[in-house]
Amino acid sequence: MKSLKIKYKNCLLLFASCLLLLSCGDKEITPQKEEQKATTEEAAPTIASLTTDQIKTVDIQFGTIEQKQLTATLRANGALRVPNNNKANATSLYGGVVKSINVQLGDFVKKGQVIAIIANPQFIQLQEEYLSTASKITFAEQEVTRQKELNEGNAGALKNYQNANAELKSMRTRRASLQQQIQMMGINPNSLNNGNLRSALSITSPISGTISNVFAKIGSYVDVSSPVAEIVDNSQLHLDLNIFEKDLPMLKVGQIIHFRITNNSGEDYNAKVYSIGAAFENDSKSIPVHATVQGNKSGLIDGMNITAIVSLNDITTNAVPNDAIVSADSKDYIFVVTDKQAKEEKPEEVEAEKEPEAKGKEQESKNTNFEKIEVLKGVSNMGYTAITLVKEIPINAKIVTKGAFFVNAKLTNKGEE
Repeated sequence: MKSLKIKYKNCLLLFASCLLLLSCGDKEITPQKEEQKATTEEAAPTIASLTTDQIKTVDIQFGTIEQKQLTATLRANGALRVPNNNKANATSLYGGVVKSINVQLGDFVKKGQVIAIIANPQFIQLQEEYLSTASKITFAEQEVTRQKELNEGNAGALKNYQNANAELKSMRTRRASLQQQIQMMGINPNSLNNGNLRSALSITSPISGTISNVFAKIGSYVDVSSPVAEIVDNSQLHLDLNIFEKDLPMLKVGQIIHFRITNNSGEDYNAKVYSIGAAFENDSKSIPVHATVQGNKSGLIDGMNITAIVSLNDITTNAVPNDAIVSADSKDYIFVVTDKQAKEEKPEEVEAEKEPEAKGKEQESKNTNFEKIEVLKGVSNMGYTAITLVKEIPINAKIVTKGAFFVNAKLTNKGEE
């Protein structure tokens, strides 16, 4: 019994010793873990420093946060169109061979201007018949007068008078028909005589506009079914947009649309909505919206694809150029010029890169420091983006408006080092 008590005491002593060792071990390990955690969560650098040469090399530009009236917008695609009543083909009502073409692509022509000259011997025959019919009418009128006198004196038959009268009416009808045809050829019937018969006709432009296509060439045969040229009046350009059903309630007649040519985004144009479709366009589940192009139309051509921005409502807010914002770690930032200094380098790095004191002071005077400030992005429109500052900065602080990407790259490289 006594030996059992001794064994039990020994076991308790052994267990207590183990607990003491474990607690000592924990006290020694905990500071190491905390030190590693502190090192891991060290704040990322927010100050970047660039020399004057670096700023010039990457063309960094400066500005301030501006107050801009930006618009909540709706983007849509579409095309420029000219209504059919502002397009025309220059054609000839009579067939003929093209002798000359007086216009080229892109030429502006006025209504009635000569587009081409065509020739056909049959034109002479038509004019000849007109002149001949006019002479026969004079003879027919005399014959009717003579038959009328004979009939009244019972010296002639009534039938002869009636035949002469019917022949006169038929000739007058034929002359009226030929007169209209000659006028449609562009010839004045009243000035036509045996000495000025024409074998060539002029094809004129039915509207004022720009030559958009020339179909004929010299020596080719043209008639009413083969136009010589196409004329388009670009002054009546319309903008056709395709708007989806969910966006339709945001549009109304009279709304202003800003648009750019899809393949050339250098120039901005305006259009005004004048009609909203009442049915879906084909199977696209989009509704056509028509707008009239306002103001300057230079460089715009029928059929051009465009990208439009429909203005919904105006807001005045802090805004910066799009190039002033950089994204990193799912956040957005701008860079502000600051007097704050970047975090000091490690002693061994300073020693390794140490330069003469005079040169170091000169280099320091040329450096510009930039602080990385988080922002929240808002509406973007025409090259500017609305921002909300997460952290306050001095009023009229100088910011990087172009080249923020390079400043961020400099800061990121420094952090990695």
